[in-house]
Amino acid sequence: MSELTARAQELDAADELAGARKQFVLDEVVYLDGNSLGALPAAVPGRVDDVVRRQWGALRIRSWDESGWWTAPERIGDRIAPLVGAAAGQIVVGDSTSVNVFKALVGGVRLVSGTSRDEILVDATTFPTDGYIAGSAARMTGCTLRPVAPAEVPDALSGRTAAVLLNHVDYRTGRLHDLPSLTAAVHEAGAVAVWDLCHSAGALPVGLDEHGVDLAVGCTYKYLNGGPGSPAYLYVRRDLQDRFDSPLPGWNSHAEPFGMRPGYEPASGALRGRVGTPDILSMLALEAALEVWDGVPIEAVRAKSLALTDFFLECVSAYVPEGRVETLTPLAHRERGSQVALRCADAGDVMKRLIERGVIGDFRHPDVLRFGFTPLYVGFGDVERAARVLGQTLGDLAG
Repeated sequence: MSELTARAQELDAADELAGARKQFVLDEVVYLDGNSLGALPAAVPGRVDDVVRRQWGALRIRSWDESGWWTAPERIGDRIAPLVGAAAGQIVVGDSTSVNVFKALVGGVRLVSGTSRDEILVDATTFPTDGYIAGSAARMTGCTLRPVAPAEVPDALSGRTAAVLLNHVDYRTGRLHDLPSLTAAVHEAGAVAVWDLCHSAGALPVGLDEHGVDLAVGCTYKYLNGGPGSPAYLYVRRDLQDRFDSPLPGWNSHAEPFGMRPGYEPASGALRGRVGTPDILSMLALEAALEVWDGVPIEAVRAKSLALTDFFLECVSAYVPEGRVETLTPLAHRERGSQVALRCADAGDVMKRLIERGVIGDFRHPDVLRFGFTPLYVGFGDVERAARVLGQTLGDLAG
C-alpha cells in the first residue's frame, strides 16, 4: 500500500460527511463530474413515483392544492436559501438558468431606470449563454454591453454602469471570484450586482444576505443534485422585491393569478420571479433531492471540498509525469471553488481513456480536464484513485 493510499484511508475514516454517501445511487466508478451533473439521491425515484402515480395519477388536478404543487416554487426556494446564505422568502424556483439570468439582468437595469446609466458589464470569462443573454438584455434595455474580466470590474465601473453580471466560480478553471468585495464595489458605483451561482451553490458558503447581493441565479443539477434539466432559481433581495420589474410577467406572478384580468399587477415578494406553470415533475424531484442537505452545514462541505482538492493536487504531483499537466485552478483557498482544472495536451483523448478506466471527469475544449469534487459523496480514496489512474494513463500515452 502506498503512502498516499494509506493517507486516503485515514482521511476517509475521519471524514464527518462520509455518511452522506449512502444517500446517493453510486457504483464503483470514481465520479468527479458533479460540477456538470450531480449524482442521483436515493430518495428521488420513490418520490417521483409517488408524484406520478398518486399525485398525478389518482389525485390529478386536486394535487395543485392537496399536494402543494402551487406553492412548490417558493417552498423549494426556501430549502435552497440556507445553502446560499439567504433568509426565507427571497428565492423562487422555476425556469432555466438562462431565463433567470435574463429576468435578473433586465430587472436589475430597471431598478436604476430614470438615471443616465446605460451600460451593462458582463464577466468576459463567463459561460457563453450568460454572455448571449447579457447581449439580448442590453439590446432590450437600450444599454451597451461591455465584457470585463472580474478582476478589472472595480476599475471599469462608472456612473454609466447600470448592472454587472458575474460568475461566482469560473466554469473552466474553478477560480472563485471575490463576491463580497466585488459586490461592494458595484454598490459603491451605484449599480446593481447580479451573480451566477451555478458552480458555487452547494459547494461553498455564498452569503447573499450578508454581502448585500441584489439579484442572483443558479442551477440545481450540479452540486444540488436536482437531476438533468432540474429547474433553476432566482434570488431577489427582500428590500428590492417591491421594485423588481420582471421582463417576463406571467400569470403565475400575477397578484391575482386566477382573476384572469387583462392588466398585469405583480404579486408581492419573490413571487414576482415566477412566470408560467411550473415543471412539477422536475421540481418535486428536486425537492426530494434537497433532503440530503438536512443537518449538513455548508461550512463543513467547504472544509471537505478544500481538503479533497488539496489532496488531489498532491496526488497529481506525485503520480503524473512531470510537465505533463498544468494546473489552472488557483492554489489559494480563497480563490478556489470545488473543482480542479488541468491543462493537458490531447485532453479529449485523455478524458476518454480515464472514463474507460472508471474515472469520470469531463473535457472542455481545447485542452482542459475538469474534475469536480462533490463533498457529500466523493471520498479521499476516490481522489487518490483518480490521480493514480490519470498518472497511469498519461504514462501509457507517453510510452
